[in-house]
Amino acid sequence: MKHVTRTVFIALATVAMCFPAAAIEKLSLDEISAYLNGFLSASGQFTQINDDGTISTGKIFLKRPGKVRFEYNPPEDMLVVADGSRVGVVDGKSNTGPEAYPLGRTPLKIILARKVDFSQERMVTGHVGDGTSTTVKAQDPENPEYGSIELVFTGSPVELRQWVINDGSGARTTVVLGNLETGVRIDDEAFIIPGLEGREVER
Repeated sequence: MKHVTRTVFIALATVAMCFPAAAIEKLSLDEISAYLNGFLSASGQFTQINDDGTISTGKIFLKRPGKVRFEYNPPEDMLVVADGSRVGVVDGKSNTGPEAYPLGRTPLKIILARKVDFSQERMVTGHVGDGTSTTVKAQDPENPEYGSIELVFTGSPVELRQWVINDGSGARTTVVLGNLETGVRIDDEAFIIPGLEGREVER
């Protein structure tokens, strides 16, 4: 437990060091929407802090609309892929094969939309700044039971630093982004879910 706590502390301290020291004004929702709509693809490193305090790292590849790929580093043997309509979880240690569920039932669909629009009524439930970053909390206004996502941005220039997924069960998963490069070329083959080709899931 001490090791886990220390690791979490180091990860959060690293995130804090990434933020600029100079105070900045809170970013507007229009600025944030314009930033997210300004690119269709991105890749970089990520650190994932799970609800139980465990930590994983890996590479992320994002391609809007609807596609994201999380490649986890060892000792994890896992791949998570959203192919545009569903999210597939491929666990190399599982004997049951990949699992899939609808992307539309996850808060992640908000930033994977073809056009991000935080002006929608009841979508944004929180919008605060602390002098170094701006946090936006958003949810599907038609289905708040699917959970919410908290997005953390810094300014000058605007950059997405991390997000926190609050799922319908109350669990929180934090994804800290590092060296996110936008506008990169990513082949669509990267978003094929292994073992689920041609298989449909409930939307």
